[in-house]
Amino acid sequence: MNNSHQRFINALKINQQSFNVSLSTEKIKELAVYYELVQEHNQFLHLVAPCSPEEFVVRHILESLTLLEFLPKNAKFADVGAGAGLPSIPCLILREDLHGILIESKLKKADFLQEVLAICKLNSRAEILNRQFEELERGDVCYVLCRALDKFTQKLSKLLKWSGNCTLLFFGGNALREELKKYGVKFEEKLMPLSEQRFLFVSAK
Repeated sequence: MNNSHQRFINALKINQQSFNVSLSTEKIKELAVYYELVQEHNQFLHLVAPCSPEEFVVRHILESLTLLEFLPKNAKFADVGAGAGLPSIPCLILREDLHGILIESKLKKADFLQEVLAICKLNSRAEILNRQFEELERGDVCYVLCRALDKFTQKLSKLLKWSGNCTLLFFGGNALREELKKYGVKFEEKLMPLSEQRFLFVSAK
């Protein structure tokens, strides 16, 4: 076990309580496998900004898991601009009742996500669509997730239209808040633990 791997596991154990999460040893191992996959491909695919194992745990894993309280049993979601698989992959790993469609327009990142689904044994509950979300039918999902879509605020009007009556679960900061207000979206916001300016915006239709 390398030093980065152990630091990741230790950070999960130390910080999970701040996010009101209780992770089993098995789930910590599964999340660590996912972390290693991201690290292995990050240099070439630029999946996430370079960061320490501790920052990856807080910023990427635990923040993603804040979604779980808003996703009821057997929920089906679309993750728009899935990229590294955040926030969807950590949620799928932790909750075996969830089903997801991960939409990623860049082919190499979509290929990476296919590899993640295979190695993390998530193929039966998730699929990857290598298209722009505007080109796709939304399907029977009830929740739309978005965390790191390129030009998020510029694409927001199209995304709101595409989402229809789905509950929106968007991560962002002050700029996204102002854009949501501009389009008359009613939402609640949750400040991320251990952060001063990152929020989860929840808009239930």
